[in-house]
Order: sequence, then structure tokens, then C-alpha cells
Amino acid sequence: VQLQASGGGLVQAGGSLRLSCAASGRTLSSYDAGWFRQAPGKEREFVAAISWTGGMTKYADSVKGRFTISRDNAKNTVYLQMNSLKPEDTAVYYCAARSGQRLEQYAWAYDYWGQGTQVTVSS
Repeated sequence: VQLQASGGGLVQAGGSLRLSCAASGRTLSSYDAGWFRQAPGKEREFVAAISWTGGMTKYADSVKGRFTISRDNAKNTVYLQMNSLKPEDTAVYYCAARSGQRLEQYAWAYDYWGQGTQVTVSS
């Protein structure tokens, strides 16, 4: 499955963005999906994950209450709604997909990756 992330941009602190991850090649509905981010000089870190049904979600502590992951399997797309953005949220955001039995927060567990979209939050 090929993944295409979009929706990044420049926003002021306190603002919002919605990222999209569109799949092609195969249906995304068979896969759990996740969002990760990587800031300059830092390792890639987990942001959020959602089960293939959409019934289960998991979030990093740093984004709980501010970010919401969702999916529309009819559109083959996963979303990340980001509210109350902070400068420390600045990073390249990647979407990923995996088939498995439980939600994972480790990058190595994901089989498919999108190309990343830049999110910059100014103070």
C-alpha cells in the first residue's frame, strides 16, 4: 500500500491543522494506521495510532487532549486533527500502516510509510 501525507504548513501557536494520509494500491481498511513525527536532530517519535476498524486509538502523552486521530475507510484516508499547537510540535509528520493484532507505538512495527509533511508552529 502506498501512503501520501498532506496538510502540513505554517501555523501560529494555538492554531490548528488537519493532516491527511491517503492510501492507494490497496485498501487501507485492513490496516492499523499511525502518525509519527521527527524534529531536526531528534529521533522519530510516536504521535497517535488507530485500529483498522477505528474502534481503538492510542496517543503519545505529549499530544493527548490536543490531537485526534480518525479514519474514513470509504475514502481510504486517515486523519490527524491537531489543535492547540505548540512550537514543540514542529516536525515532519509521517503516516504509517501495519497489519497486526494490536495497536503499536513503535516505528519498527509499521510496514508502510508515507513521505512526510512539514508542520511548523511559530511562537
